Amino acid sequence: MIESDVLVLGSGIAGLTFALKMAHARPDLKIIALSKTADTESNTAYAQGGVAAVWNPEVDSYEKHIKDTLIAGDGLCNEEVVKIVVHEGPERVREIIEWGARFDKKENQKYDLGREGGHSENRILHYKDITGWELQRTLLAQVEHTPNLEVLEHYFAIDLITQHHLGHTITRVTPGIECYGAYALNKKTGEIETLLARTTVVATGGAGQVYRNTTNPVIATGDGTAMMYRAKGRIENMEFVQFHPTALYNPQGENPSFLISEAVRGFGGILKTPSGEEFMQKYDERGSLAPRDIVARAIDREMKILGAEYMCLDCRHLDKDAFLAHFPNIYEKCLSIGIDPMKDMIPVTPACHYMCGGIRTDEWGRTSIKNLYAAGECTCTGLHGANRLASNSLLEAMVFAHRIFLDLEKKIDSLPPINKNIPDWNAQGTTEPEELVLIVQSMKELKDLMSYYVGIVRSNVRLKRASDRLYLLYRETEELYSHTTLSPQLCELRNLITIAYLITRSASIRRESRGLHYTTDYPNKLPFIDKSIL
Repeated sequence: MIESDVLVLGSGIAGLTFALKMAHARPDLKIIALSKTADTESNTAYAQGGVAAVWNPEVDSYEKHIKDTLIAGDGLCNEEVVKIVVHEGPERVREIIEWGARFDKKENQKYDLGREGGHSENRILHYKDITGWELQRTLLAQVEHTPNLEVLEHYFAIDLITQHHLGHTITRVTPGIECYGAYALNKKTGEIETLLARTTVVATGGAGQVYRNTTNPVIATGDGTAMMYRAKGRIENMEFVQFHPTALYNPQGENPSFLISEAVRGFGGILKTPSGEEFMQKYDERGSLAPRDIVARAIDREMKILGAEYMCLDCRHLDKDAFLAHFPNIYEKCLSIGIDPMKDMIPVTPACHYMCGGIRTDEWGRTSIKNLYAAGECTCTGLHGANRLASNSLLEAMVFAHRIFLDLEKKIDSLPPINKNIPDWNAQGTTEPEELVLIVQSMKELKDLMSYYVGIVRSNVRLKRASDRLYLLYRETEELYSHTTLSPQLCELRNLITIAYLITRSASIRRESRGLHYTTDYPNKLPFIDKSIL
C-alpha cells in the first residue's frame, strides 16, 4: 500500500505541469505521479506542431483565436471555456519558457510563429517539428529538482478506487461517489498495488490505439476514460474522434503512424492527388489549410473515388534550407523510406490522432466524482467542441493543469484524510493465461472493426455492425478477465473495448453530421441536442 497526498495518473504535459506546480507550492505534501512505461513516453512527446497562443498583439488578438476555435468546434464548444483557455494560455506558455522550454526564434530573436489549418493568424510556437518532445524534456528536468514529487515508472493504473470497492452498490445516478486512489499494476513485479491519496488527478492521455492507423504511441489505450466509465463517472462527446489528415503512408506499415505535421501545410505544402492535381478547393475555400475534419474527409473521399491508398503532400516548391530547419525529423523520416520531399511528393493518409471527448470536467478540472480531477486529452472540457483546432491541445493541458492546481491548493488541507480501509486487490481464483494469441487476435479484430465501421465516414448500418461485434468481444474479454491473472495486454484490450463502445454508442445517438462526426444517414446538421439528458 502506497500513500500520498496527491496521486497523478499520467506523466505527460497535463499531469506533470500540475504535479510540479503543486509540489513547488506545497513542499510539505507528498505527490506521486504514475508513468505507464518510462517517464519520457507519453502522447505529449509525440506532438509535432506546437502550442497555439496569442503572442503578437500587433496582428493577432484573443478575439481572433476565440473565433477560430469556435468555428473549428462547429457549434459545440463551451464559449466560456474557450475564452478562459485563450486568455490564460500565453501566461502558461511564458511559465514553461521560464522552466527552460526552447521555442524556435527568427534571426531578430522574435519567436518564429507558425500557422496551421483553421488559424487566421500565425500564432503557433514550436521547437522544430518535435515540440512535444521539447516540452516533455523541460518538465522532466524540473522533476529532477523537486524532491517531494516522485514519478513511479512502469505502473499501469487498473481501476479508480471508490465506494464500490468497499462493498457499496454504485450506479451512474448515485450521488456522492468518492475517489480514494487507484489500483495499479507494477509491471516490474507483476503485483497489483494499492495507491491511496486524498485526491487524484487523471491525466492518462488519448486512445488512438482503438484504430488500426494512429499517430498515437502504443500506450494510448484510453485507460483513464475507461476507468472513469467503470467508476460510473460522466463521459461526454466520445463520437468526436479527430483523424489527422496527413500521416505518412508507409506500405510496410508501422505503429504508430508517422505524423506529417499540419505545420507543413502551414509552411506552404499543398495537397494533391498522386497524379499531381490539387483537390482541396473542391471542398473548402481555405484549400489545404482548412480544419482537420474537412481535410480528412476530403482525402478519404478522393481516395475512394480514385481507388487510391493515399493522397500526396507537395513540398517540392518550398525552399530546401528553410524546410530542413523547420522539419528536420520529417525530412529524415521520408528519406528513410525512399522519399525526398524536395523531389518527390509525400504520400499521406488520414490516421486517428486525437480524442475530443472524454471525462467531463468543469472549468476547474473537477469531475463528477468527488476528490477526482482530470486534465489533458482524456477529458472533455468544452474547449474543442466537435473538432479540435490545431495546436490547442498542449495549450489546454497547461491551462487546466494550472487551474486544477489553483483549485486544489485552496482546499487540500480541508479534504478528508486518506481512507485506509481499502482492501487489497483480489486476484483469488485467477490463473496465468495459456494462450496470449486470444488477446492479440481480439485486439486486431477490435482495431479492424473500428477502422472499417466507425471511422471518418459512418452510417447506421456500419454502427450497428460495430456494436454487435463489440458486444461479442466484450463478453469474451470479460470472461478472460475474470479468470486470468492480469497483464498489461489484457487490461489495454479491456480498456479499448470500453472506448470503442463509448465511441460507437455516442455516434449512434448523434443523428446529425457535425464536426468530426459524419454519417451518410444524416448528412446535415440539426439543432444541438444536449445528450446529457438522454
